[in-house]
Amino acid sequence: MLGIISLIVLFVIVALGFIRKANVGLLAIAAAAILAYASGEYTSKEVTAGFSASLLMTLLGVTLFFGIVQSNGCLELLMKKIVVKFDRQVWFVPILIYAVGWTMSAVGPGCVPTLAFVATLSIPLAHQTGYNPIMLMMIGDLATYSGRYTSITPEGILVSKLMSEQGIENVLTPMIINTFIGSVILSVIVFIFYKGYKVKKPEAMTGMSDNEVFTGKQIIALVSILIMLCGVIFLSMDVGLASFILSAVLILVGIGDQKAALKNVPWNTILLVCGVGVLMNLVIGSGGIDLLASLMSSIMSANTAAPIAGIAAGCMSWFSSTMGVVLPTLLPTVGGIVESVPGASAVEIISTIGIVSACAGFSPASTVGAIIMGAIDGDEIFSKQKDSNKLFVELFAWSVFCVLFLALLAFLGIFGIVK
Repeated sequence: MLGIISLIVLFVIVALGFIRKANVGLLAIAAAAILAYASGEYTSKEVTAGFSASLLMTLLGVTLFFGIVQSNGCLELLMKKIVVKFDRQVWFVPILIYAVGWTMSAVGPGCVPTLAFVATLSIPLAHQTGYNPIMLMMIGDLATYSGRYTSITPEGILVSKLMSEQGIENVLTPMIINTFIGSVILSVIVFIFYKGYKVKKPEAMTGMSDNEVFTGKQIIALVSILIMLCGVIFLSMDVGLASFILSAVLILVGIGDQKAALKNVPWNTILLVCGVGVLMNLVIGSGGIDLLASLMSSIMSANTAAPIAGIAAGCMSWFSSTMGVVLPTLLPTVGGIVESVPGASAVEIISTIGIVSACAGFSPASTVGAIIMGAIDGDEIFSKQKDSNKLFVELFAWSVFCVLFLALLAFLGIFGIVK
């Protein structure tokens, strides 16, 4: 009975967070405390045990480190220089924006910070090349949805933690490959829909300058990223602790703006993820997740497990956060589903959940859609060409299409190619 109640509480909290625009993590901690005291089944120590100190350290360390690195402009300048190197090669711009989005997301910041960078870069590129700015932003954003699951991003760290708790290891590499396949297919569809193949402007990109050079501090910041990656990959260092070490060194030698970096740490997201973990700990302990997994398994087969999980993830993502709510809620069910549904693949299910929930974010009610709308509305030329109401409907239509299309790909086994 308590498992059912805890599940209901979880979904009520998500709904309240969406309706009231409140941080779901904050509401989740309060709900966990109320549930514990009201049921008498849990002590305060058991409630606070759900707040993962290791996850907090990891998320804080990674976001602080990349906040320091980004504050001196080295990554932005690097990407601009790469763009300029392809002067006049207008056909390569969509490929370039995809590569930039994937790389920026994969090297540490994760999806959300990269989304804003992609939007910033896409607007001037659209003016220079004649490409549709919505097309460029969507292609760049789709790239971040695959790049976000490397071992050093907040999303990748969260996925690894949630799956390892179920005894499922080494999922990130196949997940990245599978989501890459899905994002590339969608990017091609977006390119064709916006008639990107018709853009052949010969004087494209000639207004962009390559005169700016890297400062010594910017070079040091870029080198620090390589050092961190080497420490994590080759020395098996904890990514959070490695980030704190390098953050301290960069601050001591005056690289980046410490105040700006601390200010830009996504405290809202950190509270969201860690706070939901507190309530999820009770939901799992009370048998709520087992109940949800059993419920989903009852209507699944080996062929339908991934698409059903994907559609559930997409629907949840329309009203909540992929990282803060969808992943912490659905990924803990994967182990139970795999055990209950013969032939179901854990990697296939988590790959589908990851890419579908992310692409549902094209809805203008979500972060990605809102960023795209803000970028278009903030541009003097494009804002006159695109009506806000029509853009709202257009982005929501893309969101629905992505969820359904990706579910179809899951049914066809596309996200199970690499296991």
